[in-house]
Amino acid sequence: MQATIQTTVKRSERKIASNILKGSLGNMIEWFDWYVYASFAIYFSGAFFPANNQTAELLATAGVFAIGFFMRPLGSFVMGRFADRKGRRAALTLSVSIMATGSLVIALVPTYAQIGIWSPIILIVTRLVQGLSLGGEYGTSATYMSEMASPNRRGFYSSFQYVTLIGGQLSALLVQIILQAIYTSQQLYAFGWRIPFAIGAAGAMVVLWLRLSMEESDQFKNSNRNNRQAGTLRLLAHYPKQVLTVVGMTLGGTISFYTYTTYLQQFMINTTGLSKKTAAMINFVALLVMVVLQPLFGHLSDRIGRKPLLIFFGIGGTLCTVPLFTLMAGASTALEALLLMIVGIVIVSGYTSINAIVKAELFPSEIRALGVGMPYGLTVALFGGTVNYIALWLRSIHLESAFFWYVSGAVFISLLVYAFVLKPGSLIDEEMTEPTTTD
Repeated sequence: MQATIQTTVKRSERKIASNILKGSLGNMIEWFDWYVYASFAIYFSGAFFPANNQTAELLATAGVFAIGFFMRPLGSFVMGRFADRKGRRAALTLSVSIMATGSLVIALVPTYAQIGIWSPIILIVTRLVQGLSLGGEYGTSATYMSEMASPNRRGFYSSFQYVTLIGGQLSALLVQIILQAIYTSQQLYAFGWRIPFAIGAAGAMVVLWLRLSMEESDQFKNSNRNNRQAGTLRLLAHYPKQVLTVVGMTLGGTISFYTYTTYLQQFMINTTGLSKKTAAMINFVALLVMVVLQPLFGHLSDRIGRKPLLIFFGIGGTLCTVPLFTLMAGASTALEALLLMIVGIVIVSGYTSINAIVKAELFPSEIRALGVGMPYGLTVALFGGTVNYIALWLRSIHLESAFFWYVSGAVFISLLVYAFVLKPGSLIDEEMTEPTTTD
């Protein structure tokens, strides 16, 4: 009898792991497609926004990166509503299809020299569509992983959302490093930057096939299928505190995440004075460390609770951001810059590893994808997507150090939410309860 129970449990765990893997791979390829833009901006910015000035070209490209983020709230609403009404699997499949199409368009679009103003227009429209797709990915993916995971391992399994999110960026950087080794700078500026977008489009098609075989979560099948209010703003209005909590939790986390994983590479090139190849290698190694940290922190949260890790991030981010960037600006060696970046990465991992599951635990099944995704998408659009632009703009007016304080202040606001808004004590033993609501 005991052997039979153990066999059933093992099969169940394998089933959970299989479905989460399929969802995670889709998450990774979507983020690969998204981050390829940031990783290769130094090579293709002049093709779309010729200005004969590297900072001006990067500023224009960063503006488009930010514009893509502003579609994410709309995407989180459209795709979150779709996921809460039609299913997590259907929404995840649709989002990766949209991202694949966008990457293929960017891989093929002519340059400004070939078709003039139509070139940046096509780029902007494509990034808007990709932003729509990515906006729905976070909330739906967080919901799916949290609902598929066993209660005592929710933190561990949900951490794979950021394992694959960072893995997407890591893959983009790996492709960048390989292409830098194969091609000269002139070749990368001329045509090499198109290759990763083509790779992303092909990878998304493979993931699309995998996602078609995913199973739907039992919580969706039991709670949402015949619920006419599922995924509506009317139902979301019953959870104002939870919505504001998601916004407050996300503010410092998203600014810190994009500062260390996206902007820092440009910072090391423009301010520290490292070469493009060295900066890319440092970023790659640091992100590899971050990937390893996510499941470790997630597993730790299953034992000690989510809140201590968020407090760790809040205190560390508030006190250490300014010193870390000040030291990095004057770093004399690549090793010194790498070690400083890893310190920042360890701090940020207190947020990234568990933020998705904490947010998912705030909402019932019938509004979970929309409840997690929409306030998150709004916050990321306003603050995460503008990190590069704000940092470069402050640099352009010779106030670069003000950006360090901006990041530190945002983390402090989130620390107040972690300390005083989230319920005290451990969240690990709480089930995802289904609060009752009234019309």
